[in-house]
Amino acid sequence: MIVPAAPPLSRYENQKRRDWNTFCQYLKNHHPPLSLPHCSGAHVLEFLGYLDQFGKTKVHNQNCPFFGLPNPPAPCPCPLRQAWGSLDALIGRLRAAYEEHGGKPEMNPFGARAVRLFLREVRDFQSKSRGISYEKKRKRPSSSANNNKQKIAVATDSADCGASANFYGHTNVSNVI
Repeated sequence: MIVPAAPPLSRYENQKRRDWNTFCQYLKNHHPPLSLPHCSGAHVLEFLGYLDQFGKTKVHNQNCPFFGLPNPPAPCPCPLRQAWGSLDALIGRLRAAYEEHGGKPEMNPFGARAVRLFLREVRDFQSKSRGISYEKKRKRPSSSANNNKQKIAVATDSADCGASANFYGHTNVSNVI
């Protein structure tokens, strides 16, 4: 009898599994070794500090002449760090993995206030350092939602012709169209 193979894991699931294994290995190598139930937000911050040494993003110090320039014209001795977006995504995956491995959401060290504040500080500093803004991407409404908004706007304009006429600088309603 042939047992059907499980469907292959998505890229996200594979990355989450690798991240989880890396974090668990970090806990084992920690001095003294830590068990998951004893892990806190402070340990997560230590882990993020450990990962910084493998970063590939140039983060200029405040005294660097290239601080705030998105494309510096020459090399500088500023450190390579983990990019904020990478850390943010990593914490999201580890937060999900923690709960999948039996952790309680209210005890999740990856959701600790200290971790959230740290990520915000990293985002803000890297934004200033690299001259790049990290604005939240706004979702574009679907085209049907746009059409509905346009229909509502037209209906509103035609219902209040006086206001529309004044907006366009006309005094006579017949001149609006």
